[in-house]
Amino acid sequence: MGDGTPSEWDLHHGNPYSWPDVKKWTVMSTAFIVTFLVGLNATSITTASERISEEFNLNNGNIEYNFFAVTAWNAAAAFVPLFTLPLMDTYGVRWGYLALAKNFATLIVCRVIAGAVGGTLQNAADGIAANLFFHNHERVLPLTAYVFAMVFGVTIGPVFGAVVEPLNWRWIFWIQLIICGAFMPAVLFLVKETRGPVLYTKYFPEDSDNKEAPDSKKALEELYTTITRSAILLTTELTVSLFTLWSSFAFGLVFISTQSIPLVFGSTFGWEAYRSGLVQSAIGIGQIVGFGASLVQRRIYIQSAHRNDEKPGVPVPEAILHLSIPATPIALAGGLFMYGWSIYQPHWIVTAVGLALVGFASMVIINAASIYITDSYSDYAASAIAAVAFGENVFAAFLPLAAKPMYDRLGYDWASSLLGFIGVALTLAPVLLLFHGKRIRSKSTFKR
Repeated sequence: MGDGTPSEWDLHHGNPYSWPDVKKWTVMSTAFIVTFLVGLNATSITTASERISEEFNLNNGNIEYNFFAVTAWNAAAAFVPLFTLPLMDTYGVRWGYLALAKNFATLIVCRVIAGAVGGTLQNAADGIAANLFFHNHERVLPLTAYVFAMVFGVTIGPVFGAVVEPLNWRWIFWIQLIICGAFMPAVLFLVKETRGPVLYTKYFPEDSDNKEAPDSKKALEELYTTITRSAILLTTELTVSLFTLWSSFAFGLVFISTQSIPLVFGSTFGWEAYRSGLVQSAIGIGQIVGFGASLVQRRIYIQSAHRNDEKPGVPVPEAILHLSIPATPIALAGGLFMYGWSIYQPHWIVTAVGLALVGFASMVIINAASIYITDSYSDYAASAIAAVAFGENVFAAFLPLAAKPMYDRLGYDWASSLLGFIGVALTLAPVLLLFHGKRIRSKSTFKR
């Protein structure tokens, strides 16, 4: 193969950066579908909440105990990837791609396992994009598509559940099992290893033989460093802290809607719980529009490379924020206000439009936050994104548990308004970074 010099590896056909575009996008597209299916699995069970409560004799009060099946999924998806993703960085991503409940406790355990695996696969797609596309401007499109697959999957989950649930709530899982089983051959054949260091040792084994034998103690130290780095970024870096709150709130709203929509549409418009799951498609429609808007924002972002004095030829990180700033108070907060106060008019479509605005904003916000964090902490992008993903899954796991008590005590109008006011306040996060991002990044201890 040669002497394995860096210049030779840069041009080598085995280097993922040198792969043909068709091969790159085949791997990425497969990862997108896996991400969508994982999101579907996370929330599809919410539509069957009443049936699950009846079958397992759950005495739901202010707390919807049936939602613990979703909480378990997201909690596992928040914590387990902190360990598995660093291992995939070391040993490769392909291995990470190669769930019957007789009682409620068993169901929760199965959901924990599904969340642990699903959270790892979901977050791995972000790393695959970084492995395949070297330049920032190349990486924006796959990252945007990844974010869309993630948020659209968790949004359409209740819609899928609403369609299947009349058969029996267990069929929600059986049909997913059939779909995943049918898709498994595609994963096995189309998902190639994308980690450059792992492939390097394959093509240049003579270089690997000269290296020291793996030290288990050193490997554990590296794992500990990677995990603690995410925690340090989350707690000491203003950019990561603010954007985690901003993005996590937008992501958590999708999960809150799985609890609030049955309440609002059941009480106001007399819809049954499973029919309310269909309303979730309004958020999905908003996300589709948000995906199109993000592609327009992508062009503005790429064009900013011409005026980057800090790093000529590289897009300015703050350029990705232009659309998300007005989207936060107008679409996110405005949609929540419309969702809450439209209960005083007779037609459900107005309430659904409010949800569509929330969906639009969630797509735009999460996409902008992911790309900005990746650009600002390029050397530690995996740890920074892991910190944001941790926050998103924690919000998704526990925030919806407060939905029913909040909507019952404050009323549907003021509960949604409270969330809207929080959305308005969080607009300060991207505005602060838009005007002072360069100065804040220059003071970072993780400066590129």
